[in-house]
Amino acid sequence: MTRKDRTDVQMRNATEDDVPVFIEWARQEGWNPPGIHDGECHYAVDPDGWFVAEQDKEIVGTLVVTNYDPSFSFGGFYIIRESARGHGVGWKLWMHGMAHAGERNFGGDGVFEMQNKYAENAGLIYAYRNIRWQGRAEGRAQPDLVPATELPLNVLSAYDRKHFPANRSRFVEQWISRDNTGGARVFLYPDESIGGYGGVIRRCFEGYKIGPVFADTPDIAESLLDGLTESVTGEIFFLDTPPEPNTAAVAMARDRGGMEEVFGTARMYSRHVPVLPLEEIFGVTSFELG
Repeated sequence: MTRKDRTDVQMRNATEDDVPVFIEWARQEGWNPPGIHDGECHYAVDPDGWFVAEQDKEIVGTLVVTNYDPSFSFGGFYIIRESARGHGVGWKLWMHGMAHAGERNFGGDGVFEMQNKYAENAGLIYAYRNIRWQGRAEGRAQPDLVPATELPLNVLSAYDRKHFPANRSRFVEQWISRDNTGGARVFLYPDESIGGYGGVIRRCFEGYKIGPVFADTPDIAESLLDGLTESVTGEIFFLDTPPEPNTAAVAMARDRGGMEEVFGTARMYSRHVPVLPLEEIFGVTSFELG
């Protein structure tokens, strides 16, 4: 593939003041990006992994490469302004971000139409599809669930680690404790071990989003979803599921008032596809966070 070198394009680290640009550009792409305040939490995990491409002191590209630990990194918000596309800006920004990832296994969710390009140009390996479902909240209180903030962080992080390719305890701490959300919930067995973890429900540009939803069984996942949506009954909400490896997640979505498939991505990795209990992943955290 021939790329024109845009030597007039500069790469720099994004500041926290730049974060709204990432969110707004994702909205303009029609992605209905994560919760309005997600960027504040996300940025705190790895500020050095937020990048912008600038031309004439104007931002023309965005990319986030979050290094969760020494072995795994996840990317999102990879957007090039339409007027700057086709001139090598995207490739230059991509390589800048990959330098930050280093030797880590890098994962990301790309829109389907870009899947082949990511495979051919960046060498990313296709793992499976993720599907975004939209429906109307019909939750109800679940007395068996407890607030995630009541558990020791190391206990909750260990359960999260079972369902994610890296230890992200710093992220989990930020995720469950922030304002502007409906809180996170946990299902406990009688011996107080964790059987399910439902991440926060938070407002988006349109409706609400939930993530993650990790559960040992479909019944526990249903309970978490009911508990999380109880506070927004009647509102539109979204859930992102990995449908090919988890047919129970698809069935759960379709059975909840006829949720509809509205968007999808291809999960891809740079080195290898992590081995995870996908049958227990009923909702990913977000397409931008992994």
